[in-house]
Amino acid sequence: MFNNRTPDGRNNICGLNVAKYRKMLKISQRELADRLQVINLDIDKNAVQRIESGQRFITDIEVIALAKVFNVTVKDLLTIK
Repeated sequence: MFNNRTPDGRNNICGLNVAKYRKMLKISQRELADRLQVINLDIDKNAVQRIESGQRFITDIEVIALAKVFNVTVKDLLTIK
């Protein structure tokens, strides 16, 4: 049977990188949500928290928007380190 979770049970592989890049910018989860809303991605602070903790699946559209906000490539967000 297909398993759509990471080996450690997370629902996404980029959440840890989202947290890392957000902290590098020294912004809160709410500020990140606000910046995503400015580029027309309707997301709130709770969704950001769930992405970072691995509780929430993330769409390709969201990955692209996050990469734009952080000024990194999609590959950077999806690389497991």
